[in-house]
Amino acid sequence: MSLRQFEYALAVAEEGSVTAAAELLHVAQPSMSQQIRSLERDLGVQLFARTPTGLVPTVVGRAFLREAEVAVSASRRARATARAGAEDLAGELTVAAQLGFGTRQLPGALGTLRRRFPRLEITVFEEPSSAELEQLCRRGVLDLALMAACERSPADAHRLGAEEFVVVLGAGHPQLAADRVDLRELEGEPWVRFDRDSALDAVLQNVLRETSTSPVTAARVSQTATAVRWAAQGLGPTLVPASAVPHGHEHLVRPVFPVVSQPVIAVVRQGAGPAEKALLDLLRQETWPEADSNSDSDPKVDSDPRVDSDPKVDSFSKSA
Repeated sequence: MSLRQFEYALAVAEEGSVTAAAELLHVAQPSMSQQIRSLERDLGVQLFARTPTGLVPTVVGRAFLREAEVAVSASRRARATARAGAEDLAGELTVAAQLGFGTRQLPGALGTLRRRFPRLEITVFEEPSSAELEQLCRRGVLDLALMAACERSPADAHRLGAEEFVVVLGAGHPQLAADRVDLRELEGEPWVRFDRDSALDAVLQNVLRETSTSPVTAARVSQTATAVRWAAQGLGPTLVPASAVPHGHEHLVRPVFPVVSQPVIAVVRQGAGPAEKALLDLLRQETWPEADSNSDSDPKVDSDPRVDSDPKVDSFSKSA
């Protein structure tokens, strides 16, 4: 078995066909087919099953691919570290952000990093589920994760600041006359909510539970920008991090009472290389609001005594 075969298998799983995977990796389709068959012979298992919609990993195949992804990521990091010079970085950097967090700060830090090191290939994605984000951290797939602090935060995570949550209302809503919206005044109104496994939906549920109200659902969405736009059209209020509000909707935004804020932390993988350290330094230089000490929301959300602000490089804990 070889890392190249692992890469081929991961590409087939992503594309759903050998032909598309071969095009993605710029290799001949017969060669890729042969390598996949050879890999299956070496393993003694069938990795993919043919379906009307394409190739789908088998149960055994999915288990193998999880470990293959870790191995391929580790190999890429090793190559990047070996090639990294004092003034130049090359290779790949994989970054994930919990949906809605660091929306203003992360692009600025990444833009500076990319201009400084143009040979560095950066992959960024948003993850709505905090549980899935933690799984990715444990599997070693991520180089750096930006997320809200919680009771499972690694003890050495670096606290950057906080995200204050705001309510977005439709044009003409009577609560727009208030400087700060008491969430109890919105009791009975249907909310634009996030997917059920989203950390942002959990925030709304926790906050309304504190005010002895239960959220009525007008719609569920998966992106913060969509939630804001739908709320602006009068479908119902939504609760989002302030930095996630798209430009042009600020006049429909109000801070809330009780105050809702969450500490934001950055966590990097164990054995972090120069690229991860450079990005972490840039994130520290961005402007981050501080958590409101008067917040009445869930203390597990608003403050975590295990979050460390020590400027040392932080790492994913195996027990995260």
